[in-house]
Amino acid sequence: MKTKNLLLITAIVVGLGSLFTSCSKKEGCTDITAENYNPDADKDDGSCTYAETPPPSGSNIVTITDGGNGTGTTTWTNDKVYLLDGFVFVNAGQTLTIQPGTVIKGKPGTGANASALIVAMGGMINACGTASQPIIFTFEADPLNGSVPLTTTGQWGGIIILGDAILNTVPTTQNIEGIPTSEPRGAYGGSNDADNSGSLCYISIRHGGTDIGAGNEINGLTLGGVGSGTSIHHIEVVANADDGIEFFGGVPSLKHILVSNVLDDSFDYDQGFRGRGQFWVAIENANSDRGGEHDGGTSPEDGLPYATPVIYNATYIGNGVSRALTFRDNAGGEYHNSVFHGFGKGIDIEDLTSGQDSKARLDAGELKFAGIVLSNIGSNNIVDNNAVDLSGHASITNLSITTAGISASNPVPSSSLGTGIASGDTWYDNVTYIGAFDATNWAQGWTLTFP
Repeated sequence: MKTKNLLLITAIVVGLGSLFTSCSKKEGCTDITAENYNPDADKDDGSCTYAETPPPSGSNIVTITDGGNGTGTTTWTNDKVYLLDGFVFVNAGQTLTIQPGTVIKGKPGTGANASALIVAMGGMINACGTASQPIIFTFEADPLNGSVPLTTTGQWGGIIILGDAILNTVPTTQNIEGIPTSEPRGAYGGSNDADNSGSLCYISIRHGGTDIGAGNEINGLTLGGVGSGTSIHHIEVVANADDGIEFFGGVPSLKHILVSNVLDDSFDYDQGFRGRGQFWVAIENANSDRGGEHDGGTSPEDGLPYATPVIYNATYIGNGVSRALTFRDNAGGEYHNSVFHGFGKGIDIEDLTSGQDSKARLDAGELKFAGIVLSNIGSNNIVDNNAVDLSGHASITNLSITTAGISASNPVPSSSLGTGIASGDTWYDNVTYIGAFDATNWAQGWTLTFP
């Protein structure tokens, strides 16, 4: 009897072991076109690497290095591919123009060997594609045929724009993260909120975020001290290893922005960001962090001016476990006519025992939510860090908790999510629907996310 029981137990243990082994997912590169394809992997971990794509023949590829001279005042044309070799700056006094349909690629490398395009304070970039001819920034080996998975990240750097607008830091001029402090062209922040760094529109920024040291990756698009004179609309950041877009102070206004499949936060702000946004979209994958990480200040946390951006018509779609929004370090801000769907947790607001904090900004009416929809949120719709429910606060109006009927593959709602209130600011489109989309997907056709 004891022998039979032992055999039975052994069989059960072996069977359970096989079951658990078969249910576990081995991570690795699942793209058969990659150099390090792992046929045993059944979950992609974003580690795929690719052989260099043979460059266009003859004069159709132009390698861009800096050497301290920057790009100069020049135009990059769409009959060539431009290959960034290292940090390439648009220096003060220079203007870089990029034609619609132009492809810019970044060479691989980490740390000091990373490749990125950086517009220094006083430099100008005029890079406006069209819906039929977007400007594409990607990595050197991207064949541009849609074969690279959206899980492939960190293959090059990103785009950094540095301006002279106001920060709430001490000192008021900082050096952007990732650029050595010995490089004076990495400075940003000043006293001119109307500063103009140029224009960016219909641009797709793909597979960036290489590690530049000590686990610090480059954001897809970094805006440091960017002023209101800069025009930014119709931007996609896709498959970045860090944040999609990060704002360091300043007052830029951004409209029609899509961030998808990034490994950290989709939208991140700090250092007194006071800009405007409309039609912002975040689409997470399984490895993404917050839809929005919103900080007020760093050094000091209660520095003036406070972070008070105003955002209308956002659609943030989570991965089922992440958090929709975090407000901390005295961050204020406003979200209107927006939907947050599919997050494990909702919105959290820091409430400290003393001093200025985001709960104080909520109490002062400098942190507001109006006409927002929370859809399929796992827990804690709107709470402080002590798990106190704040959904009935006076600065939170027209809150709806429902199921939105949207998804990562189709963020356009099947029916109306409600009626919002239009802004009185003429910069915003005068719409009253909830979310970033009405009846059509404005990102369709010019983005990698919605080809």
